Amino acid sequence: MFERLTGKVADVMKFIAGKSSITEKNIDESIESIKMALLEADVNLRVVRRFVNATVEEAKGEKVLRSVAPGQQFVKIIHDKMTAFLGGETQNLVLKGPDTLSKILMLGLQGSGKTTTTAKLACLLKKSGRKPLLVACDLVRPAAMEQLSVLGDQIGVSVFKIEGCKDSLKVYREALSFAKQNLIDTMIIDTTGRLQIDEPMMEELSRLQRESAPDEILLVADAMTGQSAVEIAKTFDEKIGLTGVILTKFDSDTRGGAALSLKTITGKPIKFVGTGEKTEDLEIFHPERMASRILGMGDVVTLVEKAQQVMDQKEAAEIQKKMEKETFTLEDWLNQLRSVKKMGSLQSMIAMIPGMQGQIGEDDIDKAELKIQEAIISSMTRKERANHLIIGPSRRSRIARGSGTSVAEVARFLKQFEKMKTMMKKMSKMSKNPATRQAAMRSRRFR
Repeated sequence: MFERLTGKVADVMKFIAGKSSITEKNIDESIESIKMALLEADVNLRVVRRFVNATVEEAKGEKVLRSVAPGQQFVKIIHDKMTAFLGGETQNLVLKGPDTLSKILMLGLQGSGKTTTTAKLACLLKKSGRKPLLVACDLVRPAAMEQLSVLGDQIGVSVFKIEGCKDSLKVYREALSFAKQNLIDTMIIDTTGRLQIDEPMMEELSRLQRESAPDEILLVADAMTGQSAVEIAKTFDEKIGLTGVILTKFDSDTRGGAALSLKTITGKPIKFVGTGEKTEDLEIFHPERMASRILGMGDVVTLVEKAQQVMDQKEAAEIQKKMEKETFTLEDWLNQLRSVKKMGSLQSMIAMIPGMQGQIGEDDIDKAELKIQEAIISSMTRKERANHLIIGPSRRSRIARGSGTSVAEVARFLKQFEKMKTMMKKMSKMSKNPATRQAAMRSRRFR
């Protein structure tokens, strides 16, 4: 996500962060470069203007130009402004306690991923200890009810539906009765959608909103549609009233215009982002962390959180020691592959490491590649896994035959492993000394 924007903005930040003195000309040139990057990222023109105006005056003040480290002070200003435009503080769901029923109304056009996201949210709430109920009130789209039922079965969450019913208010009322009888603490209502906004849809949603008096009204919008998503959010907020937005396909949105424009244009925060197709692929949106990623400063906090979900503390401590002592082997990597795959794409993880954005190509790393790596390592002897430097031409040929790959693929994997060890070594140092975060921004890209 944000690949186009991050690459250009990170270059500007690296250029200016290390300067012991900067001028107004440096600032003007840097802000102009950032402005062009934002426009190319499909950020709303009004938002770009506000960002520039809010940044210029503060950046040219004495606090920056006469500070001990003006370059770093300028970077902080850009980071703070970027965080503000992304929404400021993290906005969590506002739900009642577990002894009182909370209601969440899910809105969105067809094709935005509303029904799938409804199930993802239920999965997330279930993991947090709540007892959710999915309510099938999308009675227009064919198979929407069936899709919600299948997803509910997958995540182990009950789905309330009435076959053949065309009245969403009736479904809601009976679902409410069911929820009270079965000690449900959160109703998540999947509502009707259309290919585009029309009056009949809005009237039905308004009736459902008045009847249910929901605690949260969330719009599910496709991040890939850019400014269209922003305009859709604005319309829904004017007609129904929103408490927040969930951006789907966030992992595929290389520009990021919708995320950077939404809060300023609609006044409504992004609360979650969809980062994949699995029911677990829904994440809380953290503006400050996202601003750090855009500026090429990484997002170690999120990376650690992801790792904690799939790795126990003892195992993590052992891996940390091996990284520090540079004794991490192919055997260790084989043991970690399954855990790493559960954390998402390696490309997305690399983007969270300060200074590592774009250093390992997207074409080089994917889930299919991980399967190939597993096969290659599994075809090695224990001695080879412990010391990959002994793997010469004859050993590569044997490993290639055993793994069903080519000698060239084996050689490429060994080269990748060297890069991975370098990345892990950097990551280990950063975890011990947060000050290296800025140093990583100023370092040259690994080639």
